[in-house]
Amino acid sequence: MSHLALLFDLDGTLIDSIGLLRECMQSAFAASTRAPSVAEWTAGIGTPLRTQLSAWCDDDDDMEALVRRYREYQDLHLERLTAPFPGAGKMLAWARGAGHATALVTSKGMGMTQRSLEHVGLAKAFDTIVTVEQTEHYKPHPAPVHLALERLGLPPGRALFVGDSTHDMHSGRAAGAATAAALWGPFSRAELATAHPTYWMQTLSELPDVVATMLARRSNLPAV
Repeated sequence: MSHLALLFDLDGTLIDSIGLLRECMQSAFAASTRAPSVAEWTAGIGTPLRTQLSAWCDDDDDMEALVRRYREYQDLHLERLTAPFPGAGKMLAWARGAGHATALVTSKGMGMTQRSLEHVGLAKAFDTIVTVEQTEHYKPHPAPVHLALERLGLPPGRALFVGDSTHDMHSGRAAGAATAAALWGPFSRAELATAHPTYWMQTLSELPDVVATMLARRSNLPAV
């Protein structure tokens, strides 16, 4: 059997939404006496919102106020500042057409995930979707990857996780999956290299070549 489990991050990997996430942060902290820099905020993209905010909160009330302001801005501007990366729909259609199982593994909540996917035309592109509410631990922990693979019925040795952040690479690697670093996201090659990705991708259109390379090494792939 030659099919694989192809897992994808969302923000910065399939959809160009990093500008939205940065503007949401700036809106949330507009009235705060201390706030992360754009670089500090970007470094945390790929982890849950509350995890990102925790270092900048004084107490629970502060956290809730920041979350509320962040989500209010996101709700107003999501469609304006979200677009699919070139080739996203085509590559996901290719993956399914080639018999591979597909999963979205994101630290976003289900509501905003579904809204984002509907907006960019990818709502029906996945066999399963894992969002932040569905696991006790989050990326870079392997739990979200394990859950996706459990639902797809495939072992980590037959999985590829495509993501733009070190959190994605660490999560996939810890789960035992191969990883592909997306160089079109906000993280540099040097930053991503610290997480030791299995493959590098300059564009989404390279996905078939990466999959072909994995399958060419099929003697090392576990049976289903």
